[in-house]
Amino acid sequence: MKLLRYGPAGAEKPGLLDKDGNVRDLSNVVPDISGETLRSAALYALKEIDPASLPLVPGTPQADLRLGPCVGNIGKFVCIGLNYADHAEEAGMPIPEEPIIFNKWTSAICGPNDPIQIPRGSVKTDWEVELGVVISDPGAYIKEANAMDHVAGYCVINDVSERDFQLNRAGTWDKGKGCDTFGPTGPWLVTLDEVSDVSDLSMWLDVDAERMQDGTTATLIFKIPNLIAYCSQFMSLQPGDVISTGTPPGVGMGQKPARYLAGGETVSLGIDGLGEQRSLVLAAKT
Repeated sequence: MKLLRYGPAGAEKPGLLDKDGNVRDLSNVVPDISGETLRSAALYALKEIDPASLPLVPGTPQADLRLGPCVGNIGKFVCIGLNYADHAEEAGMPIPEEPIIFNKWTSAICGPNDPIQIPRGSVKTDWEVELGVVISDPGAYIKEANAMDHVAGYCVINDVSERDFQLNRAGTWDKGKGCDTFGPTGPWLVTLDEVSDVSDLSMWLDVDAERMQDGTTATLIFKIPNLIAYCSQFMSLQPGDVISTGTPPGVGMGQKPARYLAGGETVSLGIDGLGEQRSLVLAAKT
């Protein structure tokens, strides 16, 4: 299934994408694509529904029908740094011995086509296409062998980052990662039955139609089961939590010379089978 949330920001309704690319309304079935709806048993029940039996939502998704973040009320937005071997190389940093964890504040989360707002004082706003993992059943100290039992599915994430805030502002990476609009998520949550193997998915990102990132999940250092098991040592994972798993090379910081967003650009990105995003970048407000 491809689960989504549609409608005005802050008032999104649950839906799913049918085989013809139309949105079907799930409002009479579940309250939202979040929390308890994402547990394994609840997802199984949704899969038993014939999409044709659901009300058809007028409009074309990501055109005249706005999509919100594909998961609502995300409790934790956990991110993994330097998790692609070729990205670590371009950053001039050693391969981590264990996963690097940081967080995005949930106020950063927005829809897949919502504008990206450069924050005040920014001089190095950057882009990062990433594979997002959405948690289904809760757990702590999860064993790697059982980790996939805790996955609802996958989605596309743009880990927008302000590098000066991240690296030069006397603190953790979080300062440059959680600004408002720095977490476009979606367009949809693709459940495991449609993406059984994420070991070699192509992923890409363009700025104004110029290809900047062109990678594959094959170069992930720490794979999905390992990341889930690792993160669950430090926090219990809950239904609807999201883990953003890192980015391949081609970020602005890694360009020669470095290149950053100033406003007016369009950032487009996608991952095979998981959909695409397209966001207008807004210059910093004075």
